Amino acid sequence: MKNFQIIKFSSLFFLATIIILSCSSSSNEEDIIDEPEIVTETDYDITSILSKFDNIDALSYSVNGSTVTFTTTDLPNHTSPYWDTSNPLYEAYNGTNTSWNQNPNTIAEQNVTFTISLNPKEATTKSATSLGPIGISRNGVVFFNQYAGPNEQELTSEINSFDQYLGHPTGTSQYHYHIEPTYLTGEFGQDAFLGLLADGFPVYGPQENGTTITNADLDDYHGHTSVTSDFPEGIYHYHITTEAPYLNGNGFFGTAGSITN
Repeated sequence: MKNFQIIKFSSLFFLATIIILSCSSSSNEEDIIDEPEIVTETDYDITSILSKFDNIDALSYSVNGSTVTFTTTDLPNHTSPYWDTSNPLYEAYNGTNTSWNQNPNTIAEQNVTFTISLNPKEATTKSATSLGPIGISRNGVVFFNQYAGPNEQELTSEINSFDQYLGHPTGTSQYHYHIEPTYLTGEFGQDAFLGLLADGFPVYGPQENGTTITNADLDDYHGHTSVTSDFPEGIYHYHITTEAPYLNGNGFFGTAGSITN
């Protein structure tokens, strides 16, 4: 009888061990299934970044299905010598460019509209950026590309007309940034989200993870794919750098939405 009890106990112990191991294996399989998927380029969604554009006097936006439409008066929320002298935001030039030369233009209200995809992805066929607005900054001022004038000459002496926040107006009074908008990087940081280009991909400042980005770190379109503070699973994005082409290279990485100006 004693031997029978030992055999019975051993059998029960063996059965219990099998059940525990089986449960453990099932639990591990569930853990593997529950791991988050890696985001691919078709999974990009910029909806979470839209709140960065809230409460901006110059700017409003609305979401319609898979697109967002921005409408801006293009009036900067910072001082400039290009405001009329009666404007409270008028301020004489006090920047660091010893060759500064004010152009004859002034800032005036515009009506610019961008309709941009909320799910940007790489374009099969890339398109060049046009003269004029190519994107929208988070304070409502438009981004221009690296060219100046009807002959698409790269920025050279025109840089000397940029105000203390590195923007200036056109002959039609359209204020814009070609290079780093120092009002925004001063306000939000050198690695901050600065706005969107018309293809829906974000624009960031000249630093990433405490390191200054150079053109060598970027592709022909002046961007790359990596994790950002706003997109922890990674996203393609542009960077503003201190050397030409500054903001955008050989065109839009994605498919540009519509721009009315």
